[in-house]
Amino acid sequence: MMSTGPTIRPVTRREAMLMGASACVLLTVPRGSLSQTETQQEFIDMGYLTTADGTEIFYKDWGPRDAQALVFHHGWPLTADDWDTQMMFFLNKGFRVIAHDRRGHGRSSQTDTGNEMDTYAADVAALTDALDLKGAVHIGHSTGGGEVARYVARAKPGRVAKAVLIGAVPPLMLKTDANPGGLPREVFDGFRAAHAANRAQFFLDVPSGPFYGYNRPGAEISQGVIRNWWRQGMMGGTKAHYDCIKAFSETDFTEDLKAIDVPVLVMHGDDDQIVPYAASAPLSAKLLKRGELRTYEGFGHGMCTTNADVINADLLAFVQG
Repeated sequence: MMSTGPTIRPVTRREAMLMGASACVLLTVPRGSLSQTETQQEFIDMGYLTTADGTEIFYKDWGPRDAQALVFHHGWPLTADDWDTQMMFFLNKGFRVIAHDRRGHGRSSQTDTGNEMDTYAADVAALTDALDLKGAVHIGHSTGGGEVARYVARAKPGRVAKAVLIGAVPPLMLKTDANPGGLPREVFDGFRAAHAANRAQFFLDVPSGPFYGYNRPGAEISQGVIRNWWRQGMMGGTKAHYDCIKAFSETDFTEDLKAIDVPVLVMHGDDDQIVPYAASAPLSAKLLKRGELRTYEGFGHGMCTTNADVINADLLAFVQG
């Protein structure tokens, strides 16, 4: 029977064990060994939201429940784990940090329907309602930036204080007559073909090359980062990942950006090989009522990982400013 509304349930110990070592450590470490920030009011929490259509959305909710909430939205085809560095940084600064696995990705249901931006944003709205978040800062990377734009443009009054778009897909990735600077459809057809032919190999090729800029001369390559990207990607559903290529490449966020009335920081590396800079960040900043553009010379698409010290410091300044 389909649920009549969103419900929340906690993660079971068995589910936590299956999620990997980090989740096990967070659930089993003695309270006495935690920092003061981690022991204030609430212990580290993880759970599932069941949406109205029966989809289970996995989420993490860490830190004091009365602290400023930061909500992180991941890119394709990753999970909430892609924000580990930012989550720990801000948790240790006393913030409440929240991240979810988008439907079809990671530990959420491997949906064959609803893998498009309207439903992604509706899932976020259901989660923020269930957690009763007020004045939250929503931070989205890549596809997650599109999700942030669509959600924030439609959010209930008081739910959102600020937003951040990092290497984000808005306004529109696809080349059209109205968007001549976009990427040709053949690029995304190539993504779909590689995904359908050998997803496991494709999910090695992307992080080994353009995602983190590891194909650039002199790049300091981390096999751990590559393998972690692969791990996250392979956790999700192939149908949902395939559908999401259309969602992140063909969704036009122009009207969403125009409708947003909270401050928005647009962060983008000028050597981004996944979401080219010229056709994204500067255009988004111009469409926003209260947009601020910050360009990072030489940084690539995965700069939240490869240049986390710089990105985290700038995020903190924006959140506190």
